[in-house]
Amino acid sequence: MDNRIRIAIDGPSGAGKSTIAKRVAKLLEIDYIDTGAMYRAIGYKILQNRIGLMDKEALQLLLAKTEIDFTAGNIVLDGEIVNDRIRTPEISKMASDASALPEVREKLVALQRKMGQVKSVVMDGRDIGTNVLKDAEYKFYMTASSAERAKRRWLELMEKGEPADLIQVEADIIQRDYNDSTRSLNPLKKAEDAMELDTTGMTIEEVTQKILEVVKWQS
Repeated sequence: MDNRIRIAIDGPSGAGKSTIAKRVAKLLEIDYIDTGAMYRAIGYKILQNRIGLMDKEALQLLLAKTEIDFTAGNIVLDGEIVNDRIRTPEISKMASDASALPEVREKLVALQRKMGQVKSVVMDGRDIGTNVLKDAEYKFYMTASSAERAKRRWLELMEKGEPADLIQVEADIIQRDYNDSTRSLNPLKKAEDAMELDTTGMTIEEVTQKILEVVKWQS
């Protein structure tokens, strides 16, 4: 047995998964695997190589020669730190388009599993505990009421100077919940062995502490 631990945090949009996952990883001094950044990195590489998403042969060759890792908070694409290069609107769109392709998803899931085999990680998403890291030592399912999640998202948008209608934000979240939980491939659901955390009314510090108590108590 080694001292490696894998922490999987799943849950619906707006539950605060990424915020909590980053804090837990920092406090435990292990790597946070930003799955969204991985899709951005792929999008960046596709654009750099001027490959069309419909060119399946070229895309497969590109994916076969792609390595992504995280170290000390940096995202490393093929041995090069690309933190600041993957945050443009153009790359966001390419990342979204590429994420719909089965071959891209398969590649990134394989890379995520590989990371979980060689080191301790915290990973969040929709299907980490049910698909990506089924054998994770610790699994959590974070949720909150749709009203609470909508308020959090609305405040984020307002802070960025992006006016938004709270009622519409909640409607969008409810629709995304439905889409995520009813999709045919790896739908959003709580793993049978996951601990459910309803974060409604809880602070970031309270949720973080709850997870750390479980991990440290059992480790």
